[in-house]
Amino acid sequence: MKNEEQARSLFGISLSDRPRWQQFLICSSGFFFGYLVNGICEEYVYNRLHFSYGWYFTFVQGFVYLFLIYLQGFTSKQMVNPWKTYVKLSAVLMGSHGLTKGSLAFLNYPAQIMFKSTKVLPVMIMGAFIPGLRRKYPLHEYISAILLVVGLILFTLADAHTSPNFSVIGVIMISGALVMDSFLGNLQEAIFTMNPETTQMEMLFCSTVVGLPFLIPPMLFTGELFKAWTSCSQHPYVYGVLVFEAMATFIGQVSVLSLIAIFGAATTAMITTARKAVTLLLSYLIFTKPLTEQHGSGLLLIAMGIILKMLPDNKIASSKRVSNSSTKDNSAKSSGDEELGTLTNSVEDDERKPLV
Repeated sequence: MKNEEQARSLFGISLSDRPRWQQFLICSSGFFFGYLVNGICEEYVYNRLHFSYGWYFTFVQGFVYLFLIYLQGFTSKQMVNPWKTYVKLSAVLMGSHGLTKGSLAFLNYPAQIMFKSTKVLPVMIMGAFIPGLRRKYPLHEYISAILLVVGLILFTLADAHTSPNFSVIGVIMISGALVMDSFLGNLQEAIFTMNPETTQMEMLFCSTVVGLPFLIPPMLFTGELFKAWTSCSQHPYVYGVLVFEAMATFIGQVSVLSLIAIFGAATTAMITTARKAVTLLLSYLIFTKPLTEQHGSGLLLIAMGIILKMLPDNKIASSKRVSNSSTKDNSAKSSGDEELGTLTNSVEDDERKPLV
């Protein structure tokens, strides 16, 4: 396990002294819960209330994060990394959040999350260029990622025919968020790798504090700050939905950081893909949207990609174990034969010696 020497916990639940599968289950459960609630809230706010203020909503969400981090007892005195470490990370994080939320004004929610699900491929590619990581992946993992991407494209094209809320602007925005996400996960993993004492709370706290100012220029440039303030003032209950969404997303964010710290960025990207597929199906079931055969084909390819990602590792590991075992057995046998030959020669020499 990566960073075994660092004690990890998730909301008071110790992870370090648990088996790997329990770590995975606990972190994934927190992630699934947080982002399933987040997905339902976003669908309600953007597509039912028609509030498409992604930068402003991300700004409000950041202050909710800071309050929840304060309740967790974390302060800046507990930081182990300098502030400058989080400047690039925060710019990428806030840009990703803002573009993702803003794209919902042009894409319906299922199309948006399916685009975001393709991030596993750029995350894998970008991992080879991030200082401190320089990760390389085997061919079968790239094939699984390509299957995943093709499935998502099929689904998105099918969705473009059945949903009116789909435009080129939305595709450009979500593509920008996708590129930023490919940097984000790898940068976070690099920080955890280079300084194992980094905690999930520090990562989220510093990213939020440094990142909030990055949201102000786009809000002012687009005029979204004043429009959003006026709209939300007329419908104050929206703030209640945003706070509830931010609380759920906070759980999901800390869980994601735990997954990155323990399992790495690429594996976490695959887990987030599975979550998005579940969120997608819930969106269609709850909000009664039509599913076509092309939707089904896309989902099938997604499932194939995920299975291909998971299964070969076990087979390869098993074959390696068998190969190593055979090598060890052959070495032991060879060593045993040599010892036996030496012993036999020794006995024969003794027999040939004249008795005194």
